[in-house]
Amino acid sequence: MVKLIGEQIYLRALEQEDLDFLYELENNTDVWEVSGTIAPYSKSVLQLYLDNAHRDIYDVKQLRLVISDLQDKAIGLIDIFDFEPNHKRAGIGIIILDTERRNKGIGAESITLLNNYVFDVLGLRQIYANILEENLASMHLFKKLGFVEVGIKKDWVRVKNSFKNEVLLQKINKK
Repeated sequence: MVKLIGEQIYLRALEQEDLDFLYELENNTDVWEVSGTIAPYSKSVLQLYLDNAHRDIYDVKQLRLVISDLQDKAIGLIDIFDFEPNHKRAGIGIIILDTERRNKGIGAESITLLNNYVFDVLGLRQIYANILEENLASMHLFKKLGFVEVGIKKDWVRVKNSFKNEVLLQKINKK
């Protein structure tokens, strides 16, 4: 049985009470570069999103989970996106909102719990992550967890008047 509970955190479904947290995260311009966001979200739009967050991953091809500390405080999000059950693959992404909670093992624990879920419950063969080349902390984290760099997408992400490379990392389940 796969548990989504670690030593520091647990992963849980989005709840209606997460509206303010989502609003803060989605409107934080410091993370727009990695999330692909180009405009603020209103609370009403985010409420509509929460109203549909219960939909099945096989239907919507994505799943967003809240990273919560053991005191039940939302501290980040971890996503499964581009879920392809036929090809048994999906992308994953993670954000820890509070910068002071980063580099403390929370990201590694979250990704490890999600890896167990996608491989053991969803039966995926592989997962991948897209990381900006300059994001050395994320690159180190994913490589430490067994992801392998398989390519570089040149000039992939436009930021203001320049372009940045994005690295594709992949983890294949050999079981």
